Amino acid sequence: MPEEVAKIAADNVLDGLTHHSAGSDPVLGLATGSSPLGLYRELSLAVQEGRADFSRAQGFALDEYIGIPDTHEQSYRQTLINEVCNVIGLPADSLHVPQGMASSVEAIEAAARAYDASIAQAGGIDVQILGIGSNGHLGFNEPGSALRSRTRIKRLAANTREDNARFFDGIDHVPTHCVTQGLGTILDAGRLVLVSVGAGKAEAIAAAVEGPVSASCPAPVLQLHQDAVVVVDEAAAQGLKLRDYYDDAAEELTVLDLTVR
Repeated sequence: MPEEVAKIAADNVLDGLTHHSAGSDPVLGLATGSSPLGLYRELSLAVQEGRADFSRAQGFALDEYIGIPDTHEQSYRQTLINEVCNVIGLPADSLHVPQGMASSVEAIEAAARAYDASIAQAGGIDVQILGIGSNGHLGFNEPGSALRSRTRIKRLAANTREDNARFFDGIDHVPTHCVTQGLGTILDAGRLVLVSVGAGKAEAIAAAVEGPVSASCPAPVLQLHQDAVVVVDEAAAQGLKLRDYYDDAAEELTVLDLTVR
């Protein structure tokens, strides 16, 4: 099932690039975490089969930790080089990541504003790949984030740091702050493709798809986007109340009787 999720998600990324890049070099928004890894493997397969080419693409990371250098093995720059650039053939010098190291908070804030500007200068993100946190965060937009927020500094929630402690030598080594694309920045992308697997994300997925749009949970902001795709496995879908309708809606349009009567 995770393999099917990855394939469907990758197909939606490639389709979104076809529709939104309009023949120009693709601009891809990149997420870290375990959920998108299968998607990236599927994109690598598409490259091998000649169905995709990321050698001239631009990649923009969702976020970066504050306080660890970008050469640190757990920095998101290094993570994306290992898990994306080296997998799909995206040149490392075409990978853009928010700046998490500077001489002052003001310098990081200025770099965050410049990051948003650099996305616009690249023509905007064609397809933004997303994971989702167990508390409903997108990127590192924790509960309470403004729905129109831009790239900025955020404090990481306690449960987010606990979730990420497995990548560090204990929670005391997990950074407390990050720089993240804002929800408004994410919504500017041409298409959003969120991928998630596992029962641990079921509550967050139900909130994203069916919950009220509120700053108390960032994920439902997806409902405001005109081209958002959510791809999940059965375990992550178990909290959806309108599941039968979604299954019906996914049927091919060819089953419709379009005869004029």
